[in-house]
Order: sequence, then C-alpha cells, then structure tokens
Amino acid sequence: MNTSETSNRTYARVAGFTFLFYIVAGVTSMALSSESQVGDVLLLVQSFSALVLGVTLYALTYKQGLALAMLALTCRVLEAVQYGESAIYFAVGSLLFSWLFLRGRMIPTSLAQLGVIASGLLVLILPLQLAGLFGGSMSWSASTTWLVWLPMLAFEVTLALWLMIKGVSVEQQEKPTLESV
Repeated sequence: MNTSETSNRTYARVAGFTFLFYIVAGVTSMALSSESQVGDVLLLVQSFSALVLGVTLYALTYKQGLALAMLALTCRVLEAVQYGESAIYFAVGSLLFSWLFLRGRMIPTSLAQLGVIASGLLVLILPLQLAGLFGGSMSWSASTTWLVWLPMLAFEVTLALWLMIKGVSVEQQEKPTLESV
C-alpha cells in the first residue's frame, strides 16, 4: 500500500467517524433546550466537525474536480461559522461532495446518488422554507422538516459507516487544474 492509499484510508476513516460524531452532537443539541450550556458546547463541536469534514472530504475528492472540491470545502467552512444560515451551506457542500464521489465512482453509485438527491432536495427546499413556503420556517418540531432531512440522515450514516469500513476507491489520475471541473 503506497502513501497515497494510506492517506486516503486515514482521511476516509476520520471523515466517517466525524460524520457520526457530528450527527450525534446535532441530534443531542436539538434534544436539549437552547438555553443549555451543553447545547453551546455541542454547537462548537458541530462547527469543528464541519471543518474536519470539509478538509477530509476535500482531500478525498479534489482529484475529481479541484474547483468543485474547493467550493464544497468553502461551504463547509461557512457552515462552521454561519450559525443562522449554516443549513444551506451544509446542503450545497454536501451536494458538491456527493457529486464528486459519484463522478469519481469512489463509493457505491447508489450511495452517491442518494447523497446527490438528498442534498439537492435540501438545496431546493431550504430557501423555500426561509421564504415561508413548503411548510414554513424550518422548525425541528415540524414533520415537514424531518421528512426533508431524513434522506440526508440515511445518506450520512450509511456514508460514515462505508468510509470507516471500506474507505474510498481512488484511481490514479493526473493532478487536476481549475479548468478540469
């Protein structure tokens, strides 16, 4: 196993663990009251998790499209610092990374397609919810919100386990340029 394969395996495992850590922190923070100091700590954990995911997913996908991977990384960074608008940055970053996984055939096609569909659904619906349409503003107590986010939850948990257990398939390719998007 060469250094690149070892690095990719490490990035995949770190990303997989971070996905699960991020999900647990997010669900736990929703279950706690917004007044709780533990909730504030969990938001901080989520922010750092978004950064770790951005870096590790970028490292895994940049060969599939440098500019798209950089944009997805930027979305994850914005997700980490834009508390009020983080969901849309999350959704766009997820869409781009899922597309790059699909494009590079790095994970099972059906899993990557689920990621593209779940992320795309969020990219379309979140702005509508901000405008008061499609179930109104996003509230975790609303069934519409859970219905919209359930495919993403299924994708991320499955992807996390896949990354930790199987890693990614990466064929040797030329170094990409910004024009190779």
